[in-house]
Amino acid sequence: MKLGTIICKFISAAGISAVLVAASCCSSGSAPCLSRAEKDIIDGEGIMRVLTVEEKEDSLLLRSECTDFPKRVLRSERFRRLADRMTATVTDPSQDGVGIAGPQVGLKRRVIAVQRFDKDGEPFEVYPNIRIEYMSGEKQTGPEGCLSIPDIYGNVERSMTVVVSYTDMNTLDTVRDTVEGYTAVIFQHETDHLEGILFTDRMLPAASMPEN
Repeated sequence: MKLGTIICKFISAAGISAVLVAASCCSSGSAPCLSRAEKDIIDGEGIMRVLTVEEKEDSLLLRSECTDFPKRVLRSERFRRLADRMTATVTDPSQDGVGIAGPQVGLKRRVIAVQRFDKDGEPFEVYPNIRIEYMSGEKQTGPEGCLSIPDIYGNVERSMTVVVSYTDMNTLDTVRDTVEGYTAVIFQHETDHLEGILFTDRMLPAASMPEN
């Protein structure tokens, strides 16, 4: 069914004012509103279920590209609940990770939680609508694992420095940050998830690693 047909039927059933209300709901840029299924995931209790490649449906979602959040959602209590639950999940002893991305908790949205080893106290911070704008030519190679790929580890080559952009949850401004070293690796690993890329796609073959 085409959009025009849907709108006409909606106007006939509920009146034009209802259409205007519905339109304003998603007027924050081109990002789609949260679906009922997404709201149910966010509004759950306790730590979130982490999707793994061991489950077929999970694996398909982990290979999906993600979309932004509408800016209006970023100021909502629901998004703050999501940020808290993602952080609680990645830091739970059952996971004990250093980063987690939207698809890993069932959301095809551009959001990650990352431990900032480059800041005092090494806090976890949440970054909505994040993208990497620059990756340095200088590289670093090190071991990686993933909460969504249990019991598999391997060496991956990453840029030493990245510049990320994201939407500030309070001001709704676009913010840029330069990140280096191990924390830059985490940002690259987690933003890969938002493009449907897993670390195993980038894992170096053992034969390519230098001898100790």
